[in-house]
Amino acid sequence: MEQNTQLLQDVVIRFSGDSGDGMQLTGTLFSETSALGGNAISTFPDYPAEIRAPQGTVAGVSGFQVHFGSHDVHNPGDKCDVLVAMNPAALKANRAFLKPNATIIVDSDTLTADNIAKAGFTTDNPIDELGLQDYNIIHARITTMTREVLSDSELDNKARLKCKNMFALGITLYITGKSTSHAHEYIDSKFERKSHEVAHANKQAVEAGYNYAANNHLIHAAYAVEPSGLERGTYRTINGNVATAWGFMAAAERSGRPLFCGSYPITPATVILEELAKHKELGVKTVQAEDEIAGICTAIGAAYAGSLAVTTTSGPGLSLKSEALGLAVMAELPLVVVDVQRGGPSTGLPTKTEQSDLMQALYGRNGECPVPVIAASSPGDCFHYAFEAARIAMEHMTPVILLTDGFIANSSEAWRIPKMESLPTICPPLAERGEGDFMPYERDPQTLARKWALPGKAGLEHRIGGLEKNHLTGNISYEPANHEEMVHVRAAKVAAVREDIPTLSVAGDSTGELLVVGWGGTHGHLCSAVEQLRNEGKSVSHCHLNYLNPLPKGTEEIFGKFRHIVVCELNEGQAAAYLRGIFPHTEFLQYNKCQGQPFSIEELKSVFNEILSK
Repeated sequence: MEQNTQLLQDVVIRFSGDSGDGMQLTGTLFSETSALGGNAISTFPDYPAEIRAPQGTVAGVSGFQVHFGSHDVHNPGDKCDVLVAMNPAALKANRAFLKPNATIIVDSDTLTADNIAKAGFTTDNPIDELGLQDYNIIHARITTMTREVLSDSELDNKARLKCKNMFALGITLYITGKSTSHAHEYIDSKFERKSHEVAHANKQAVEAGYNYAANNHLIHAAYAVEPSGLERGTYRTINGNVATAWGFMAAAERSGRPLFCGSYPITPATVILEELAKHKELGVKTVQAEDEIAGICTAIGAAYAGSLAVTTTSGPGLSLKSEALGLAVMAELPLVVVDVQRGGPSTGLPTKTEQSDLMQALYGRNGECPVPVIAASSPGDCFHYAFEAARIAMEHMTPVILLTDGFIANSSEAWRIPKMESLPTICPPLAERGEGDFMPYERDPQTLARKWALPGKAGLEHRIGGLEKNHLTGNISYEPANHEEMVHVRAAKVAAVREDIPTLSVAGDSTGELLVVGWGGTHGHLCSAVEQLRNEGKSVSHCHLNYLNPLPKGTEEIFGKFRHIVVCELNEGQAAAYLRGIFPHTEFLQYNKCQGQPFSIEELKSVFNEILSK
């Protein structure tokens, strides 16, 4: 290791620039290189909310944060050790995310009077105005050097300048001691068939940035992180949306049922449909419907026909699907509705994260219409809970809502690919022709699930639809007592899922001063905050809810063993209100945030310390 290189347990790098500067690709390549080098990683892409905000403005800044370490990495980090700022707006937008003494690599070619004004600075010196004089600032003429190194390229000037993100990547690879080989391999796979010249130019830019850092002795800004002790296996970087799609494909294989997804594209859920559409060779069928209602209705039809049926959406789309979801509850068909939550209401903050759809998932349908609700906690975790949602839907003959959110949907982590035989077999209650009359609503005594009678089988003919059914024959019934019985049995069927899910557990001591309760995608930040406080000797534990309806066994017992309970969520307190309704004699404190951003570890620690001090 060279002298002055900092050997650290983990490092956070934030790439930031205009939405056309290629920061998402740069961050992705850096994170993949880190993962291939054996580091644990967690990433956070931060997209602008507008399709094309004015160039050079703070509103148009696009960011990608990478946290890589030699230990388990639970989140993408609060603040960065290194900021790559491709223009003045990126400097301004990310000032709050800098650690003390952080390294800032800025494209000094962009510090022009016009760009400084567009970014909203009031002086001609962004560095002084932002109070960055004491930071380690590297003024690199990235635009000029990219243009010079590609001066002999056949590409036009605009195409050459598109390679400047690769120049920036080369600098960061050097100062973190990483190889450029993966970047070269990716560029070849992405561009070689389309344009050898484009591939060659991008690889030249990567090497030029790497050599620039070496020749200018930027080793004083170097950061070294040793490989982590990951469990042996085959890994890949995966984001939550892709993991969700893969979870459904695994569930289809383990259940023997064909997979169908009928969806309407909506940010940030669209990638699930796109990923599933790539795998026709695995028997996956997808339909891009004309609207949200058509999407769920095609999925309900596929469920009736015997498929593992999935539909995907985000908040406003879940509202539109609510009527048809009630139809699936009444017909008692297996269906998974994925809601990748985003900031609302209405169009709200389509590229930002939030957890504000919980009440809609629990109660947002007409009539007494209960469904199981599950929430995933991390990008890789989405695979497991997509598989679980499909298993519960098919084995219990019920629609299931799977909640993820924009943060974990777009974030990535190193994920160990499971062996298919290690996953449980899914056993749908398929009806076979037996003796006597078929009773479509006759139920399993444990799960209360009815049989899944596929159309076209002699002897299994039955009525289906949205009108109330006779409790055995399935014929339409307006009998008051029958309706009440069916209302009760549908609720009891959902409640019976509790017997088929894990008992709730606690991270940390099973009793103490403070229990931190979270759900869904807040897990990484809550886990890190609690771990740090426990290392400081504080009496704090963490309980995370992935099964929200029904709640797992052991929940009430756990709550009763702590002096204080604080529920942390990215909304105005929906889970806290839900828990108060179920456990009216338990006092729940709450900490909430609605900024379109995940929690920071420091803010959580501050809140928890304040509670502990009382």
